[in-house]
Amino acid sequence: GEIVFKANEKITPRRANQAAKDGVKNVLIPTEEIFGRYSAYDLINEKTGEIYIEAGDEVTPENLEKLDEAYPAVTCALEHQNPFQLLVATILSAQCTDTRVNQVTRTLFPKYPTPEAFAYANPRELQQDIRSTGFFRNKTKSIIGASRKIVEEFGGKVPRAMEEILTLPGVARKTANVVLGTAFGIPSGIVVDTHVQRLARRLDLSRNTDPKKIEQDLMQVIPQDKWILFSHQLIWHGRRVCQARKPRCAECNLEQICYSKEKTI
Repeated sequence: GEIVFKANEKITPRRANQAAKDGVKNVLIPTEEIFGRYSAYDLINEKTGEIYIEAGDEVTPENLEKLDEAYPAVTCALEHQNPFQLLVATILSAQCTDTRVNQVTRTLFPKYPTPEAFAYANPRELQQDIRSTGFFRNKTKSIIGASRKIVEEFGGKVPRAMEEILTLPGVARKTANVVLGTAFGIPSGIVVDTHVQRLARRLDLSRNTDPKKIEQDLMQVIPQDKWILFSHQLIWHGRRVCQARKPRCAECNLEQICYSKEKTI
C-alpha cells in the first residue's frame, strides 16, 4: 500500500504512525515544508521531498532529539526520599510551584515521617503546616485520605499499578503518572501539567485542550520508553525557556522547528 500526501497537506507524526500501523508500506510527502520539523528513522529523500516509512517503523518528532540535547538527564523537581513522599509532594504541587512545595516538605516530612503519621494526623494542624501551598483544606483531606487507604488497604506501600493508585483520594492521572514514572520507573503515561499542555500546543503535538486527550495524543507520538523523560523535559523547558507570557525564543533550541503563533522572534 502507499499513501501520498499533497504538497499543501499537513502531515503529523500521529497520522504517519497510523498509516504504518495500517500496513501502508510507504508514506510519501512531496513537500519541503515539513523538513526540519519531523524526522523518521528510515529514508528521507531531500531532493524529491519524499519520506518513506516502512510499515511498523515509528515516526519520532525531531524535537525529541533537541530536548535530549538540552535536558539529557532531568528528573522530577519535587524533593522526596521515597514513593510516598513523592505522592504527598505531588498532591501539594497542585496550583503551587515546586519551589514552594519543597520549602514546605523540608519541615513537613520530618514532622510526619511515615504514611501512618499522615493518616492519623490532626487535620487542623496539617492544614496549617501546608497552608502556604494553597487549597490547603482540600489538600489536607486528600493527603489524609490517601495515607489512610495506603496504610489500611495497601500495607503501607504506595501501589504500583495505575488502577490501584487511582483509587487513592486526591489522585488523578497526572499525579499517578508522576509517582509511577519517577518513583518506580513505570511508563504508565505522560504527565500533562500546565507546561506540557502549553508546549504540546506550541509544538503542534496536540490540538486538544483537555489534559486526558492531550496525553493520548502524546502517547501516540512519543515512544513509550521516552514517556518518563519526555514529561520531565517538557516541564523543565516550559519553566526555563518556553514560558507562558514571554517565551524566550531567542534562547530556545527548538525554535527552528516551532511554528507557534506565540513566538517572539
